[in-house]
Amino acid sequence: MLVLLGTGVVANVALIKNKGFNGGFLMVNIGWGIAVFSGVVVAYNSGAHLNPAVTLGLVANGATEFGSKSAHTLVDVNFGTVSLYILAQLLGAIIGAVFTWLAYKKHFDEEPDPANKLGVFSTGPAIRSYAWNLVTEIIGTFVLVFVVIGFGHNGDASGLASLGALPVALLVIGIGASLGGPTGYAINPARDLGPRIAHAILPIKGKGSSDWSYAWVPVLGPVIGGLLAGWLAIILLPIIK
Repeated sequence: MLVLLGTGVVANVALIKNKGFNGGFLMVNIGWGIAVFSGVVVAYNSGAHLNPAVTLGLVANGATEFGSKSAHTLVDVNFGTVSLYILAQLLGAIIGAVFTWLAYKKHFDEEPDPANKLGVFSTGPAIRSYAWNLVTEIIGTFVLVFVVIGFGHNGDASGLASLGALPVALLVIGIGASLGGPTGYAINPARDLGPRIAHAILPIKGKGSSDWSYAWVPVLGPVIGGLLAGWLAIILLPIIK
């Protein structure tokens, strides 16, 4: 649901002959925020991480259980459960991207620019500078995970669902509007890698390269940002609060 609606709004803005064509970056920000809202709502029982950076950030912050206390779906945090969460997030992202392609199939066929087609599926830098692009992704993801953990300090910190979907959706819109310009703000390894894999394997007319030379940035950057947020929240959030 997250990636279907998120990549869907990009397709609406980027691909020619759509009713939302050239709708602008703020439309994309709002669409991704609503995508996060929808994903959190339907993934409540799992804790609704939706994002390996959030999962790893919660582990770094000392989480011992994932899931929902109210739904009685808690599981212990260990290598197996963390790996399963990340695998599920990646598979969900691939499936969501495939459905976006199906919904916009005729517009993908009409779009002449391969870069616009790839941009529906994955992020790319406005100015390619791998080190600085990595810094941008680290900062954006740090904000996401640090604030998510901060929300959790006011209640059950087992996952995004415990916070309520709306605050997280607004946070993602804010990150996009404030920090999303340089890289398109992946802030989620699965959100970028899963659709990039879908782009590589789908029979998209005139799709061009999947830009694997850049693909490590929106994976490594969010992982670093999430881990840093989890660790530093242990020290800083009690002080700030």
